[in-house]
Amino acid sequence: MNIKNSKNTRLLIISQHYPPDRSGNASRIFDMSSHLQKLGDEVTILAPYPSFPPGSFQRKWSLSEFKMIKGINLINLLSWQPGSENPNFVSRMAYYLSFPLHTVFWIVFNSRKFDVVISSAPPIFTGFGGLISKLFFKKKWCMDVRDLWIDASISLGFLKKGSFFERISRWYEQICYTNADMIGVTTQELGRRILNTYKKVDEKKIKVVSNGVDTEFFYPVEVNKKKQIIYAGNIGHAQDLENVILSMKTIIKKVDLKFLIVGDGDIKTPLEALAKREGLSKNIKFTGLVPRENIPLMFSESMIGIAALKKIPSLEYAVPTKAYEYMACRIPFVGCGNGEIRYLAEKSGGGVIADNSPDAIAETIMDLLNNPQKMSEMGKKGREFVKLYYDRKQIATKLKTYIDTIGDAAE
Repeated sequence: MNIKNSKNTRLLIISQHYPPDRSGNASRIFDMSSHLQKLGDEVTILAPYPSFPPGSFQRKWSLSEFKMIKGINLINLLSWQPGSENPNFVSRMAYYLSFPLHTVFWIVFNSRKFDVVISSAPPIFTGFGGLISKLFFKKKWCMDVRDLWIDASISLGFLKKGSFFERISRWYEQICYTNADMIGVTTQELGRRILNTYKKVDEKKIKVVSNGVDTEFFYPVEVNKKKQIIYAGNIGHAQDLENVILSMKTIIKKVDLKFLIVGDGDIKTPLEALAKREGLSKNIKFTGLVPRENIPLMFSESMIGIAALKKIPSLEYAVPTKAYEYMACRIPFVGCGNGEIRYLAEKSGGGVIADNSPDAIAETIMDLLNNPQKMSEMGKKGREFVKLYYDRKQIATKLKTYIDTIGDAAE
């Protein structure tokens, strides 16, 4: 399909996160919706009031709030907003469930305002609105799947395998995948895992829509390098930041180096305690949340970006968005984990993967620090690679082609 002759579609995008939320998916949905709007679609976003990271925003209790932001209709819907940094299970589930339930009510009264629904997961419950739109209002539905939420929850110890909650969640996901017109996945491995787990899913529905990066926003700033490495993103349970912190005990014996951890999340406080307990507070700085527009400069003045995932099978499909962002800013990344992140590092030449141990991470970082020419070459390769294959404008153009195709199928 020629994108110049594509249709102008009325899109409804349902997302648990949207700016000013500070999460990788919030920025990704913002970039995606902006590009789709520029390609001619009428875009409406349904999102809860800003609530992520938990406890960092003032709560709002009005039923809904409408804003027009750069041509995009943003509708914030009332949902539960956790008030503490690390909410308990009940508060967390209230946050995840109240918003998608509210989207269902909004859709019932506004079904004539859109043609195609995109529901972005995780969490899996954002599919409520898409399922209702499909079954009752005959709308086309694209599931935007970023994560195997159930598998990750089991691997990280938040959900018991074989429990009632897992069974009912699997049943719900099977219904969603069966009814969706398209299932967008970040990597081919993620698509394979969905097909292996849910046998009734039509393979033709699976389309790879990568996370990618806005290479115009994330670009190399010409600035002097500081003796620092950096991690920027959600400080959550899937990241192996504990081993990176412990690796600094070896590194600082050889070089005076700072490790910046930028962002917030569930394990920020325990990691701060670990750094203090290990006597690393001088060399490890937790900046907290910073404005997104400051990140390209912080990356550019750093020597290495960190993209450490825990080495568990349920994360082998994952590629952290930050890896693309580091490469876009022309700095090499050191990753941990298996699967897609290892494939990205090898194919791009912009990253290197270390085993998940303090010694291995320290050795990998020191190898790069001792070879400035290698770091420079990796940075250049990474920038060229993401511009060619993972620019979000290109990804949005491909997504629009898919959306137009499922729309054509209805005619």
